[in-house]
Amino acid sequence: MPTQPEQTQSQQSAQAVTKDSPIVKITPILFVDAIEPALPFWIDRLGFTQVAEVPEGNKIGFVMLTKGSVEIMLQTISSAKSDVTALAQYVRSTCGIYIEVSDFNDLLKRVEGYPVMSPTRDTFYGMREISIKEPGGNVVTFAAPIKK
Repeated sequence: MPTQPEQTQSQQSAQAVTKDSPIVKITPILFVDAIEPALPFWIDRLGFTQVAEVPEGNKIGFVMLTKGSVEIMLQTISSAKSDVTALAQYVRSTCGIYIEVSDFNDLLKRVEGYPVMSPTRDTFYGMREISIKEPGGNVVTFAAPIKK
């Protein structure tokens, strides 16, 4: 009798979330001074596709980017402050996000030239990581499982 393949930790986590919680998706919003300088990093280097855009005068105030089932949003600080004034005091371009990648060596080529905040390191929990400052000022840590 054939056996079922083992589920990945991500698949198990997704099932647990939908079974035990009303949360179905988490999408980071990175607040930036200007969106245009950040687009080459997310689109050209990392392969995201821009699926929505909201203008702010003659600039972009908000974009939604996707890559497969992954989604990230960028919004200018000024747009966020005018959109929801009650949140204005909390809007900053100092977020940190953690992104797992399938090919760490390919990722290193893609982020070449961007400021390294934390050089490549191997962690006690089995991941190889590097932290980059993206053009919007946020820190992005990329990680991949260490091959045994």
